[in-house]
Amino acid sequence: MSEVTKKTVVVTRFDPDQDEVPKTQSYEIPVQSDWKVLDALNYIKDEVDPTLSHRWSCRMAVCGSCGMMVNGEPKLTCKDALSNYGNTIEVEPLANFPVVRDLVVELDGFMERFKKVKPWIIRAKELAVEEGATRQSPQELADFKQWSMCINCMLCYSACPVVGNDPHFLGPAAIALGHRYNMDSRDEGSAERNEVMLEEGGVFACSYANECSEVCPKDVDPAAAVQQGKALSLLDWAKGLVLPRGSE
Repeated sequence: MSEVTKKTVVVTRFDPDQDEVPKTQSYEIPVQSDWKVLDALNYIKDEVDPTLSHRWSCRMAVCGSCGMMVNGEPKLTCKDALSNYGNTIEVEPLANFPVVRDLVVELDGFMERFKKVKPWIIRAKELAVEEGATRQSPQELADFKQWSMCINCMLCYSACPVVGNDPHFLGPAAIALGHRYNMDSRDEGSAERNEVMLEEGGVFACSYANECSEVCPKDVDPAAAVQQGKALSLLDWAKGLVLPRGSE
């Protein structure tokens, strides 16, 4: 059996129906050596204080729903081991998001930014069904696969200094998602996306702090996607000055 010790978990609490500002609440709980931060929160919810609100689902670092600030850093709590910390752990809601309650944040506004980059295959003319599947080489798949690994955990938005200061910024995950489709050999919509990338709050709003890539639990490297997006959107813009749309 795993060794049982005690740790103090300091959780940010906020109930919009009762509180004017957030407060903290401390819980000293028994923990096992193999626990993740999420296990401690679930223990508090199940055994100590059922009023605690936090979001989670798969517990396998796939769904992206359990992102929180742990000791001031954005973490996927189902993946973040309690053993990484001392006897006291501070857990807060993700930074740069409106708080719904306790550790739960509102994501709807950020989902709208994802929609702006048109994250779907765009073609000038749809292929007939009888033509079969569109084939890709292993290299064509590799060109975009890295950017497709994002699980929408929003850790990169919480870490990004630009997101906190610029309400128009698309943000690292949305830009990486648009870049993923721009790099897909089946897609013909890069010109449409690059118009969005060059708008106010697009790729050139990024200050390249690289914090987004540092916290990404899936090694998507959104900072690289932003920098590549800058080059490709500028190239598309320059081509548009010389060639009319659709003549390439």
